[in-house]
Amino acid sequence: MPVGYLITVAIVAIGTLCALAPAPWEHPLGRPSYFFGLAFNELPFAAFFWMLLLPTALAFAEGDIDSAGAWAIVGLAVVTVPGLAVITHRAWGERGRIERAMAEGLGDGWRAAIDPDLAEGLRRRLPWARILILPIVRRRWDVRRVANLAYGDAGRRNRLDVYHHRSRPEGAPVLIHMHGGHYSGGHKNSQSLPLLYRLAGRGWVTISANYRLKPHVRHPDHMIDLKKTIAWAREHAHVYGADPSTLFVAGSSAGGHMASIAALTPNDPAFQPGFEDADTSVTGAIVLNGFLGSYWDQGPESSPLGHARPDAPPLFIAHGDLDPLVPVSDIRKVAEQLRRASSNAVVYAELRGGHHAFDLYHSLRFEAVVDAIEAFSAWARSRERTPRP
Repeated sequence: MPVGYLITVAIVAIGTLCALAPAPWEHPLGRPSYFFGLAFNELPFAAFFWMLLLPTALAFAEGDIDSAGAWAIVGLAVVTVPGLAVITHRAWGERGRIERAMAEGLGDGWRAAIDPDLAEGLRRRLPWARILILPIVRRRWDVRRVANLAYGDAGRRNRLDVYHHRSRPEGAPVLIHMHGGHYSGGHKNSQSLPLLYRLAGRGWVTISANYRLKPHVRHPDHMIDLKKTIAWAREHAHVYGADPSTLFVAGSSAGGHMASIAALTPNDPAFQPGFEDADTSVTGAIVLNGFLGSYWDQGPESSPLGHARPDAPPLFIAHGDLDPLVPVSDIRKVAEQLRRASSNAVVYAELRGGHHAFDLYHSLRFEAVVDAIEAFSAWARSRERTPRP
């Protein structure tokens, strides 16, 4: 029996099963199910070509398929293919589902409200070369990363990276992204890199920051670090070509929790000890697979809903309906309550078959989300340019 071929096919079969039906995080198999399922859910093409088709072809070419056991492995590979097809079909439909969510949150005809100069270049075509061949390669030749700049006095946990176009255009908008990790792990230069590099390649200045973690600190210390990052961008981002008067915050998982609260607490002195005069207001917020509840044993003031307000900036939320860490039912409720409280737009895009941390790769799903984020930010920036009563 070809053992190497068996191991490869078994990994794909298990990963496909975990992608289609992930176990809840609290289940004994929750963690392995999550890690197995995540990559296969976002990279079905790579799984098919590199881990099923090519190994099967090699096994036949080398004469390894010469026993009942070997043919059983081929059978397992064959029955795994429809599962990968279902995963691909789900991801393929995200663009249409997100477009409908945008229309629901921003109103019919929202694209017509985008300034022509901002609408120019908004992408509608998928980058198939990246999706099929280079899904895990995030860097771009036209973007420069300036790493490990200090924004606070907490050592490496108060460091940030700046991404900007090598031509360094003037007047660039800013996006700050905070990583996830359950507030106890994670680091910058890990999540949402396809988003950070895409926007930087389009002339933005994007920033990814570390922040202090549990158990050394608790809420609101993480939030204070994000507010310090916003203040740093307002003071220093012009060096890299930015106009920090237009600034969006974004985050993944725990970072989404931080981004949402930051958007709802502009210039709140409770989150700005020692820099109360800094402008920490934002143009809009983006939450990806975010946690939007209360911070452990703390009260509602540690949740986004505890700071909901009529004058909240526009908010974009994207969440997978198969997220095993943060139940989608919770996010639906929070999104609806934020929408009721705000006079501004709240876009809630529910991703069919999406897991937690879907923002790691150049996948069909995340490329559709990134396109929507770019369009959402263009819409929000257009509103800032338009005089209103």
